[in-house]
Amino acid sequence: MPILLIEDDLPLADGLARALREAGHEVDVVGSAGAACNALDARRYQLAILDLGLPDLDGSVVVEHLARRQLDTSVLVLSARDGFDERVRLLDLGADDYLVKPAAREEFLARVRAMLRRRRHDGELLVLGRLRLDPAGKRVYLDGAPLDLNGREWALLTFLAAHPNRILSREEIAAALYREGEAVSDNAIEQIVSRFRKRIAACGLNLRTVRGLGYFFEVGDEVAGS
Repeated sequence: MPILLIEDDLPLADGLARALREAGHEVDVVGSAGAACNALDARRYQLAILDLGLPDLDGSVVVEHLARRQLDTSVLVLSARDGFDERVRLLDLGADDYLVKPAAREEFLARVRAMLRRRRHDGELLVLGRLRLDPAGKRVYLDGAPLDLNGREWALLTFLAAHPNRILSREEIAAALYREGEAVSDNAIEQIVSRFRKRIAACGLNLRTVRGLGYFFEVGDEVAGS
């Protein structure tokens, strides 16, 4: 599947598109949020590379459009806005990664490669460091040996694996682990997270607490489908 590049700075768009094509990717280029939403509705893209300062609307509306339409397109934000709050806002909206301009060509292409590796499809194994997850069979393996997880531990692991390198609030985690209307306290989430941390400690994975915001599942470039 192709990549959609959403950038209104024509010289920059040309340079990024050239770098992507030289790396073997098919690329479509648009220069506004409206054109991006139309393109995403008309064609399936594996990745959208998104500038925020677009001439018609803020680029965040593209992320919201993807979420509203439930389109299976990963989003790499590429923006000159380098504030912490802005990065958190876009990641919480549904962006998968955030890279600040100006970015070195090598890092930009490395981020693209990492994001494409993270994409997974039904029936594939998902690799997280020393762990291999079989979503279809609901099994997880540590160095090839089965690892027993209870239902909520499995639900938490698969939810985190689907949202690597992103801050997740307690509310988002609770929604993934509990049925709608089921009572759940912050303390219950903390206990589940604490037990889960102990289970994954030997796997080289890290679930960090981000004070006041939630949790950050740090996996680097280690998520891949196989």
